[in-house]
Amino acid sequence: MLQLGNRSPFALERTLTPRLITVTTWSISQVAEKCGLSQHTLRWYERIGLIGPMARASDGHRSFTDADLDWITVITKLRETGMPVSDMQRYAELVRSGGHEAERLALLKRHREAVRRALAAQRDCLKLLNTKIDVYTRRTRERADAGTEPSQGRDQECESPS
Repeated sequence: MLQLGNRSPFALERTLTPRLITVTTWSISQVAEKCGLSQHTLRWYERIGLIGPMARASDGHRSFTDADLDWITVITKLRETGMPVSDMQRYAELVRSGGHEAERLALLKRHREAVRRALAAQRDCLKLLNTKIDVYTRRTRERADAGTEPSQGRDQECESPS
């Protein structure tokens, strides 16, 4: 410890030192590239209350933080699942308010059921596509083995898969 005259010892290890906290910020063009959204979409999201209001740099341009990017990822995923914008707005409002977890939960559960129904419908469509691909693969192989050309016309396209 350092002794200063007749004063009490000065403990350097206890001296407060300023800490510089580094906060990474991103421009709107960088965020657009990172998130796969257009700058126009990001501005629109801010305008309708899905994000922001964004902080502004000294030049007046929007300044996004890592936390903003995390939130944009959440709302992007919600949108990709087909959540209506009005529900996304309500969810964003509930999150910003800091409470209303029961309402958030109910909103997300309702949407999860809609996503499950959409996935089931997509599975049915995939099953149809697989059936059609199998039929055409078989027919193409059979014709190649027989050395014949495909016939002209509809070739029973409207038949339901078996």
